[in-house]
Amino acid sequence: MNSGLNFLVAARQCEISELEHLALTSELVSLIGRLVHALQKERGISNLFLASRGERFGAQRAPQVEECQRLQADVAARFDALDTDASRARNGARLFNRIAYVLQALEGLPALRERIADLALTPEEATTAYVRLITGLMGVVLEAADSATDPEIARALVALFHFMQGKEYAGQERALGSAAYASGRIDPERQQQWRHLIEAQDACLQVFHDFSDDAARASWAEHQDPETQALQQKMRRVAADARLSSALDSNASLPWYECCTRRIDAMRKVEDALALHLRSLCERRIAQARAELRDQQASLQALQRQAAASDAQPATTLLSPNLSPHLERSVLGMVQEQNRRLQAISDELATTRAALNERKVIERAKGLLMATRKLSEEEAHAMLRQTAMNQGRKLVDVAHTVLSMADLL
Repeated sequence: MNSGLNFLVAARQCEISELEHLALTSELVSLIGRLVHALQKERGISNLFLASRGERFGAQRAPQVEECQRLQADVAARFDALDTDASRARNGARLFNRIAYVLQALEGLPALRERIADLALTPEEATTAYVRLITGLMGVVLEAADSATDPEIARALVALFHFMQGKEYAGQERALGSAAYASGRIDPERQQQWRHLIEAQDACLQVFHDFSDDAARASWAEHQDPETQALQQKMRRVAADARLSSALDSNASLPWYECCTRRIDAMRKVEDALALHLRSLCERRIAQARAELRDQQASLQALQRQAAASDAQPATTLLSPNLSPHLERSVLGMVQEQNRRLQAISDELATTRAALNERKVIERAKGLLMATRKLSEEEAHAMLRQTAMNQGRKLVDVAHTVLSMADLL
């Protein structure tokens, strides 16, 4: 029985170790959020620079690139500090694969920037390159969220990931709208892509709303500016109603960019608050687990002393000859309480991870369609969404069907 109590303590120590790993992961997520925001801003500046054929935002590019390089170095240093021991890394195969992809994509940034400086890319081509990199970084955040073993921290990570993803879709909308307004026209394909980006933002923010706490939801509501929202909605309607024969006002590209930037910057403030909450949550859970460990260790020592004192007494229980019925009930109570707590954690984690698993299934289905049908990310998502609407099914169910047909595709 003493050995059993030692295992209870060991279980708590493992829990603390996992929480400490989550704390480090949360710091990585926060750094990635800063880099993503800087890259989103660089993408927007580069988009307007290319759309204007180098006449606008040339001066803003250099300092923004410097900021991205500084944050890139911070993220790379955090990657280097990760524990890559296969026996200790939870979710390591997927997480490390994502990181390897991101590092390779980051190595291609200087060449991308040179081509932008030489006006050798269209705004759409540059946007696609930045989206690919940012999607890779978001994938690291997704795997980090999936590695969480504490329900409260897992919910906070899910909320943060989907808010970051919604902000990324807002950045893509800023880039698309800037290019459309700067060029003075928009075709039906771009209109469809624009609608997809709006719907994707709404879906991500709904998941954020479902998994965040009251303080996070209040923070987002507080940072939404009614005037900015009204202007963005108006400019969305103008672009949505435009026809090939009717030109957009090219002078509206800058107001559109500034309007979207105000909204994205406000989202960044909320993102910072979410990351801060996540770190404080990790610290609080670690402190709580350590206090519970001390209590368990104290109980273990007390039980061991009482068991030692009863060595000279005749055996009164079949389960352990060294423990009285009262002590045995105490030990079993500790075991049962820990089992109940771990089961509750498992049940809540299953609910939380369902949202992440749906996201992963949809992303894998989109990737399969993009590879086999030569579609863009927006076209693949539109195909899944339209199929779901036509069949009256959930998007994730359609994605499962697509993946089940992988061999045929």
